[in-house]
Amino acid sequence: AVEGTRPVFLGEWQDVPVYATEKLKPGATISGPAVLESDYTTILVEPRDTATIDRFGGVELRVAAAVPLHPTDERDEEKANPVTLAVVERRLESIAHEMAEVMLRTAMSQILASARDFSTVILDEGGQMLAQGEGLPVHISALPTAVEAVRAHFGEDIHEGDLFMLNDPYFGGSHLPDITVIWPIFHDGRLVFFSVNRAHHGDVGGSTHAGYNPEATEIYQEGLRIPPLRIHESGTPKMDVLRLLSANVREPDHFLADLNAQIGSVMTAASRIQSLIERYGMRRLSLYAAELLDATERRVRGMIAGWPDGVYKGESLIDDDGFDDENIPIRATVTIDGDSMTVDLGESSPQVTGFLNSSYANSRSMVHTAIMYMAPSDVPKNQGSMRPVEVIAPKGLIVNATPPAPVCMSTSHCAEEIIEVIFKAISNAVPEVVNAGFSRRLRYAITGIDPRTGRKFIWPFFFARGGGGASRGHDGWSNVGESTDAGGVLSPSVEITEERFPFFVRKNEMLADTGGDGKWRGGLGGICEMVYEGDGEALLNIAGDGVVNPPFGLFGGKPGTTHIYSVISDGVEHVLPSKKLGVRIKPGDTMVCLSAGGGGYGDPSERAPDLRERDLRNGYVTGAGDTDRDLP
Repeated sequence: AVEGTRPVFLGEWQDVPVYATEKLKPGATISGPAVLESDYTTILVEPRDTATIDRFGGVELRVAAAVPLHPTDERDEEKANPVTLAVVERRLESIAHEMAEVMLRTAMSQILASARDFSTVILDEGGQMLAQGEGLPVHISALPTAVEAVRAHFGEDIHEGDLFMLNDPYFGGSHLPDITVIWPIFHDGRLVFFSVNRAHHGDVGGSTHAGYNPEATEIYQEGLRIPPLRIHESGTPKMDVLRLLSANVREPDHFLADLNAQIGSVMTAASRIQSLIERYGMRRLSLYAAELLDATERRVRGMIAGWPDGVYKGESLIDDDGFDDENIPIRATVTIDGDSMTVDLGESSPQVTGFLNSSYANSRSMVHTAIMYMAPSDVPKNQGSMRPVEVIAPKGLIVNATPPAPVCMSTSHCAEEIIEVIFKAISNAVPEVVNAGFSRRLRYAITGIDPRTGRKFIWPFFFARGGGGASRGHDGWSNVGESTDAGGVLSPSVEITEERFPFFVRKNEMLADTGGDGKWRGGLGGICEMVYEGDGEALLNIAGDGVVNPPFGLFGGKPGTTHIYSVISDGVEHVLPSKKLGVRIKPGDTMVCLSAGGGGYGDPSERAPDLRERDLRNGYVTGAGDTDRDLP
């Protein structure tokens, strides 16, 4: 007996009868269209197909000869159907994920092959992002600007087999260590897509190793600037250009190996997209690509339309710029008007002396990141989600600096603070969609001689990731890292680190009592202790923020802890500032990191007793008091 009906898309929406499989007797035959449903499976019987129940209660499905219900000739399809749209969306996403897998399997540097500090995307011919791999938000939303810079620079002089790269923040980049590789994809002689990979290289030259120079006052001191540059021409590598680039970095072998991994990544996407074009035809694929963006725009406009109209403000403070500026304000005025939103960063600090300044593309990317944090998780992460949002960032401010201001730290600070101020502003209107503050980024890079090889090394610190901010109904993620990465940068393997570099990792674990208390607790930070076992002195540069201003709490939730980084040398502990160049590390010295926990959400007195008992049982808290922690 028919249990009811259900709408099913079969070229067009139809109400299809639904049968309970267990109620059908052996020998019963059902003609399609129909749905057979049991506790364990659902079977769609399409038109002209039949399903027969055998003597054991199994279903024998007889499929008719393939006759299209509707012509699939691309000339006849003028409107995207939702089933094919979902297939194309997932196919593009799978290609972007495969790009990431190629990168993971072929990159040489630990920062890429283990920590995953790279991102992959696919864009349409107009430079609109269609799909992304599991990359970093701080990279991804800025990549359309990189493609725009290439198109603006080369115009019509873009040909099949050409390959482009850039890293200049003032020409479509974010900061100099992030090198972007762009592969234009052609079909029948026409440019139709771009595959793009942005990856953080371990060194890009400049006055100090690993790029982050807290003493830089202009971008020239931060590394090699690469405006939009053609590195392959009609399929042939320009070896003179590649030699020039590799000659200006400290680890040329790593640089070229990682660059080749990026190139392999984007070329893999090109091959897969050609197969997609063969399957659907270019005109039909373009139709679905455009609908992907339009459908996402509608989702985000609907989300914003459900929020109360009004003007909302938020402010966060950066500790300092490494020079004279302290408690540097980042401010946002968010205006919600119907189904659109304006984010005005115009009351933020003027650009500063140090390396916290941001390009417009980087700041806009952070606004997009904040929007996607607040959107439902099933909203596709493509360019359509930014169409309802206008970003205002006047020139000359820290959020849209003028050259030659240094910018290397901007992908963390002021990037994280831009997300923070939007969360704080929107919390006044829609408290259920925002997070409390995440741990801020504080990193160091160390260079020295490995006695096992006699070779110089550069190693960036990615252990002891900080805690994430809590949200309504959820504790914060522990050891997730900063908001700009959304968990995309991973802690590397301890064993591989010790195998490849002269360190002994004495401790690497979660740190109790670091998450801000609240109805929902902030995520825990971490503790890492590493002993340097190199040959002779090493040099350590530290760059970041969050030793003064802790991750904020919301609605009565307590802030998380601040960072404490130190070096123990000859039995004496020396606490490090958040920005310092050339700290000398002797063999046997111990580098200690106590990373910040995330902010809490809601009144701590309302936390459920069973959650408090679980926290105590698991060692997340010790019961010794709140999470406020004094500097030693």
